[in-house]
Amino acid sequence: MKKIFFLISLVVISMTGFSQSKVGTVDVDYILSKMPELKQVSEAMTEYGTGLDKQFKEKMTAYQAILDGYNNSTETFTDAQVKERQGELYALEQEITKFQQNAVQLIRIKEDELKRPLYQNIAQSLEKIAKAENYTQVLSLTDNNTVIYIDPNFDLTLSILKDLGISIE
Repeated sequence: MKKIFFLISLVVISMTGFSQSKVGTVDVDYILSKMPELKQVSEAMTEYGTGLDKQFKEKMTAYQAILDGYNNSTETFTDAQVKERQGELYALEQEITKFQQNAVQLIRIKEDELKRPLYQNIAQSLEKIAKAENYTQVLSLTDNNTVIYIDPNFDLTLSILKDLGISIE
């Protein structure tokens, strides 16, 4: 009889422990795709991309003009002028190559900058709902089940640091 009572008590205690932890999931990308502000971000990105394309075309036009001038006048140039024009062409080629390499990064940075307020709105809403509905952890469906919210009461970081004798200043 004592064993049965002990087992029942153990099950009840375990269930109580499990009920204190509530885990939810969220698909941030899906929420983002449904936000009306995303249309403005998309339009701004298109405009930004068009501006980068224009800059690239201007650089290519300048390069082509110098190249045409060089090709049409090589017979009349002195050796010093040939070297100077070749240096100009090489510098422009390097500038164009660097611009192409940086354009992808510039677009990514701009997109992150424009989407940051949307992600902040999602995070604020998530935190409000998680607290109101007593979620202790929320996992992201988008990022391989990354924990994107955790109740600070369940964070063991400070306790572990204290146990290890490490002080926080």
